Order: sequence, then structure tokens, then C-alpha cells
Amino acid sequence: MSQSFDIAVVGATGTVGETLVQILEERDFPVADLHLLASSESAGHSVPFRGKNVRVREVDEFDFSKVQLVFFAAGPAVTLSFASRATAAGCSVIDLSGALSADQAPQVVPEANAEILATLKKPFQVSSPSPSATTLAVVLAPLLSVIDLQRVNVTASLAVSAQGREAVKELARQTAELLNVRPLEPTFFDRQMAFNLLAQVGKPDEQGHTLLEKRLVRELRQVIARPQLKISVTCIQAPVFFGDSFSVTLQSGSAVDLAKVNAALEDAPGIELVEAGDYPTAVGDAVGQDVVYVGRVRSGVDDLSELNLWLTSDNVRKGAALNAVQVAELLIKDQL
Repeated sequence: MSQSFDIAVVGATGTVGETLVQILEERDFPVADLHLLASSESAGHSVPFRGKNVRVREVDEFDFSKVQLVFFAAGPAVTLSFASRATAAGCSVIDLSGALSADQAPQVVPEANAEILATLKKPFQVSSPSPSATTLAVVLAPLLSVIDLQRVNVTASLAVSAQGREAVKELARQTAELLNVRPLEPTFFDRQMAFNLLAQVGKPDEQGHTLLEKRLVRELRQVIARPQLKISVTCIQAPVFFGDSFSVTLQSGSAVDLAKVNAALEDAPGIELVEAGDYPTAVGDAVGQDVVYVGRVRSGVDDLSELNLWLTSDNVRKGAALNAVQVAELLIKDQL
């Protein structure tokens, strides 16, 4: 591709932002000028890109008319503060925070609903879903043609990196304290995280559901175009630095043909199907990889219309940064 583009990354010093910059380089994205932006606290840091250290600048002072595309890889408040400024300057937006509504910025997972990009007008506003929704959409999309999907039940075991560097540091510190028989003093988490499982990620609402669980349901329904699909989700915090894992049960309206299911998964983009008798893990397989691993494909114990799956993927890379870059690749190919 001869044309190149001026790009900005907001949240460039975070775990997702840094990985996004890394993937832009790895995939030889046609970047002309790269502008790395963050809060005033992080301004002045440097991030490596194509053999150079690119200095991070303060987002408050940035003129978005200098770039054609911006990735928002910071929190929802940052997106809400600056996305409208970017589009007003003629800059297209890919948001990873979940701050924008579906009407403002539709959720896109290239393996599942890339066709939606053709319906948008410049400057584009597109959302890259939460890592959990992205992972599930990649796997559910090829199965919609081979099962009569009625219900989805998910238990998501999430890595602490979803909550940023401080959560990663906290898990490392707690682990070291316990291994060295020192008193444990939780700071980021409200209780022991190391060698433990926490039953929720974030604060629940009056019905007991967290924002992350509700976001996953909302985004997954949109991406696979099943607005009335019944989805039950429990997100738990696992003592894992990187890599999410999911126990998934799909209820079909008729008996599931496992041969067709396996064939659909085998042929689908973005999926690595693990052979029967084996299973993937976050640490041993998914971390650092660009696919969703699927294993333990089986019917229910006494219900042939039930399909059970085990999924794992790199939440920072595949679930967040890579998906956003893949969306950008489609935009520059056909529309930007």
C-alpha cells in the first residue's frame, strides 16, 4: 500500500496502548507520523516504534486535525472528553473504552461483522469491544450457521491486566509477600488476589451485575446481531497476569452436530482449535498470540442440544489492541 496515514494513540503508556503501538509496527501498518498521547502525568515518557523512541505528549494540547485516525486506549472519561473534538477536526476514531453508544460508534470484530464498516460515513467512529466480547464474538460467529443458538452461559476468568498496570503490580507484590511469608496488605484489590479467585470484577448494581458483565452482554448481542439473545455472564478475577479464559455453554434449539461444529471452528479465521483430548491454557498457549484458542468441545452430559466450550485468549493483545488495529486495517483499505 503506497498511501500512509498520520495516526494518534491516546493512552499510549498503558498496557493496551503500548501493545497497540507494538502491533502497528509488527503488522507494518502504513504510519506516516505517529503521535503518542496521554495524561499530563504520563507525558514525557517514550515508547519505542520502528527503532526510535517516540515521546508521549499531553492529550489536552493536541490538535486532532494533524491526524486522520486516532485510537482511544484510555478510560471512558478520556474518550468522552476528546472523541467529539477529534471527529469535529475530521479525524476518525476507534474507541476501546466502551464509552460511546452503539448509535455513535458501532462495535466491530472483523471476524464477525466487518461488513458494518461499509455503512459508516467519514469521519468514522467505531468501537472495539471489551476483550471478553471480542473473544466470544470470534468463536460464536462461525457457529451461528451450524447451531440454532438460543442461550449463552459464560463464566469468564479474567486476568488482572484488564485493570491496568497497578493491578499487575499488585498481584506481583502480593505473590512475593506470600512466598516470602510476609504480612499481606492489599491496596489495589480489596482483599487477597494472589493464589485466590474473586467472585466479581468491579462493583455490582442493585441486581448484582457488574458494569463489565452488562457491557459484555450488550456488546456481544450487537456484534453477532442477536439483540434478543439470552446471555448469562459471571466475570471472576483470576490470579493471572495476562490471558482470559472462558467456560462457555451454548444452548441450541436442536441436537448439536459436533462434526459440523468442529469443522466450522477449524475453518474460521482468528481461531485455533485444539485437538480432542487436549486443552489450551492462557499462560501456555494464548499469551502473546493473535488467535482465540478453543478446546474441550463437547455436548452436554445428558442434553444433546447443549454445546460446551473452553476458550482462552490474550486479553490485551487479541482481545483489545489487535482487534482495534484489524478494524483500522479494514478502514484504510476501503474507506479512510
